Amino acid sequence: MTGDSEDPNADVQYHLEVSGADMADTVLLPGNPERLEKIVAHWDDHEIRAHHREYRTATGTYEDTPISVTSTGIGSPSAAIAVEELARVGCETFIRVGSCGAIQADMDVGDLVISTGAVRQEGTSDEYVREDYPASADYEVVSALVAAAERLGYDYHTGITMSADSFYAGQGRPGYDEFEAAGADDLIDELVEANVKNIEMEASAIFTLANIYGLRAGAVCSVYANRQTGEFRTEGESRAAETATLATHLLARMDAIKREAGADRWHPGLSLE
Repeated sequence: MTGDSEDPNADVQYHLEVSGADMADTVLLPGNPERLEKIVAHWDDHEIRAHHREYRTATGTYEDTPISVTSTGIGSPSAAIAVEELARVGCETFIRVGSCGAIQADMDVGDLVISTGAVRQEGTSDEYVREDYPASADYEVVSALVAAAERLGYDYHTGITMSADSFYAGQGRPGYDEFEAAGADDLIDELVEANVKNIEMEASAIFTLANIYGLRAGAVCSVYANRQTGEFRTEGESRAAETATLATHLLARMDAIKREAGADRWHPGLSLE
């Protein structure tokens, strides 16, 4: 007998407190619960469906496309819980909508970064699969995010993201009392040399779990800081939210085109026009 203990297979999910009836197929995943209001401001309508711990969920429509949002809190452990429970209730596509630090000098605060893959410098995905398994974004989601950014006229970059478990030591910042983690002095330089674009804390776990489960995932983050230039401003959050929202609509259109063409995957030969 389990009594009142958690049941991860219950219809209403233990952490998120949602069921399949609460969710659209595509879910935007901000970290900050307060970012939910900035996301749904771009929608035609919405309704709050649940709020438990760091997980706040709303569902609505944009241009007649159903869309949901669930905040994940900070870091990959809580983001993985969100993906697990959303997958259990039938969600199929996940788009992280976040903020990040850029590490290439030509990236401006307020720009968007659309991740094509991620360096797995977080421990959550290691508990699912071997460490050399790639954390790759789904190319349909990447294509929809790029198309959305282009249509909206927002400056964006595509490339590899690094996901860390620590905001301070794990990202080469000093900790309390100027503590420095081993390798901190070289971390940013090594990532820059490898053409990594940005650092955040959730994308690689979201990508890894989505790939393992045969689901789609992507990420669009606004640049709040540039580690090369020293700039820092909380700018571009609304642009990331609007881009992800439009991308959800474009993905629905892509899926409809695939069905009409009898194709398994969307490709450039299938026009979005």
